[in-house]
Amino acid sequence: MRKVAYLLCSDWHRADDLVQESITKLYTNWHRMGQVDNRDGYARTVLVNTFLAEQRSPWRRAWGGGAGPAAEADVAWVQPADLETSLDLRKALAELPPRQRATVVLRYYCDLTVDQTADALGCSSGNVKSQTSRGLDSLRRNLNVNHAGGFQA
Repeated sequence: MRKVAYLLCSDWHRADDLVQESITKLYTNWHRMGQVDNRDGYARTVLVNTFLAEQRSPWRRAWGGGAGPAAEADVAWVQPADLETSLDLRKALAELPPRQRATVVLRYYCDLTVDQTADALGCSSGNVKSQTSRGLDSLRRNLNVNHAGGFQA
């Protein structure tokens, strides 16, 4: 959960807070867990909904806290072949709007289908497809990646 939370908010401290708040919500509604077939999916849905609710909160807008820069020391949980590319990708991911970031993380990091992502976000599969498409287009633009998959000089 912590890795998904980090990809959503790009800050380990906020990720820890999101996970803690999500686990608290799961605990207070523990009776629902017995009725759920996929407990991991339910927990992930609670996490994403907690993140999206935080993005909409007036306190967050008044505080003005955006996603902090990804520190090189914060990438210890993954050993990419190219650290700079990984950091650039995380920075570009942090620049996406919250809904697009959530769909991209759920679809490509959590490896969920369109329908599973729609269930997790409580929206239609068409909305997931359009948010994912827009998110990927923004990532490509931000990373200067051409459609062939390589970096432009």
